[in-house]
Amino acid sequence: MRGLTGLVRRKPRETPIVPRSSIAGSALIAVVAIMTFLASLTTGAVVLVVGAAAEWQSDVSREVTVQVRPMAGRDLDVDVVRAVEIVRAAPGVASVRAQDKAESARLLEPWLGSGLSLESLPVPRLIVVQVTPGRPPDFAALKTRLAVEVPGATLDDHRGFSRRLRAMADTAVAVGLAILGLVMAATVLSVAFATRGAMATNRPTVEVLHFIGAKDAYVAGQFMRHFLFLGLQGGSIGGGAAVVLFLLLGLAGGRLFGLGGADAAALFGGAALGIGGYLVLLVQVALVGLVTALTSRRVVKATLKAVG
Repeated sequence: MRGLTGLVRRKPRETPIVPRSSIAGSALIAVVAIMTFLASLTTGAVVLVVGAAAEWQSDVSREVTVQVRPMAGRDLDVDVVRAVEIVRAAPGVASVRAQDKAESARLLEPWLGSGLSLESLPVPRLIVVQVTPGRPPDFAALKTRLAVEVPGATLDDHRGFSRRLRAMADTAVAVGLAILGLVMAATVLSVAFATRGAMATNRPTVEVLHFIGAKDAYVAGQFMRHFLFLGLQGGSIGGGAAVVLFLLLGLAGGRLFGLGGADAAALFGGAALGIGGYLVLLVQVALVGLVTALTSRRVVKATLKAVG
């Protein structure tokens, strides 16, 4: 008798309007997973490119080079020594190192091959200059003094290369944002169609709820919770697959694409996203779930308003 009383007093379990498991829901999870995977790949690629560009710019800003070309009637070694003295005396220079003939020959090996005598070739000599961080020298004055005292010397501060790097990073960000916008638009359209299909399938239930006095906000909230769950599930699958892929790329060092580890590191600064990059991917998964939920709620309220 006591057990029967407990069953009578037990609160009835609330049944959701939209079934949690259905073919349409599984299809939507697959679509959201694919869209999130593509969006995560795009975001990760943008993070890698921007990080590599920032690292390159930092390296470029810390180092400049002086090239001393051999000229008729002048001693190249003397010109190199004089150029080193001029650069070392400039404020804002941390260190100066002139490359010898063997180092210059090694720089030309990829184009001319090894074992080639370079004595008869007008091979320039390079001087590597480390700049004091935050306090660079006056490059214009240094260029002028080198041109006057060492006619064969030219200073390259890599400003043009730095500008090209910045433009490349900005272009990568713009393209990435455009792709993300297209992916989000496709996700919104998919969720909108899935929501209308779910409403059409559950139309009798929705009509009964209206008949007994259920408000539009309650019905929209039911659909919103359902699609929030689907969006988070699909986003977690797609985002998790992207995270695993980037982890594998980081461990493989770029060899999955047929590149050597050193080449991949030079191009992308390593394939690992870092903690910040993975946090961005996690935030993106949450954003996909939120967009899915808000889209379904908006579609349901608009549909109910048009029907009512």
